[in-house]
Amino acid sequence: MPLSHSVVLRLAATAIATTFVGFGVNAILRPDHALTFFEFQPPTSVLDKQMVDSLMAIYGVRDIFMGAAIYAASYFGTRSTLGWILIAASSVAFADGSVCWTHGQGHWNHWGYAPMIAVAGSLLLGVFDRV
Repeated sequence: MPLSHSVVLRLAATAIATTFVGFGVNAILRPDHALTFFEFQPPTSVLDKQMVDSLMAIYGVRDIFMGAAIYAASYFGTRSTLGWILIAASSVAFADGSVCWTHGQGHWNHWGYAPMIAVAGSLLLGVFDRV
């Protein structure tokens, strides 16, 4: 059986989706805590806090959407669809880390898991089936 057909990869994708949903719910319900993943301090002024909390809600919805897309592709889609969605999700994590890097902190909180998601997506695409 080719590696891309492994049930373990779909289970890994489900775990990744659950993580994204968890991050999203956390960002919506606890925006100050979610900022710690970026290593940013919550703003002190009321107006700035309201703005950051709103942006964290947008971030949270984005993460929940990514998790839902991964769940849907895992349960109803093809391996290649799931693989490409995982690669797209890893690029989002890389971009988040890049933004943090420009601020000098928090980038490894994102860059640490982006390659794992990309590898899972690549495995589902059959990149290593020919080896």
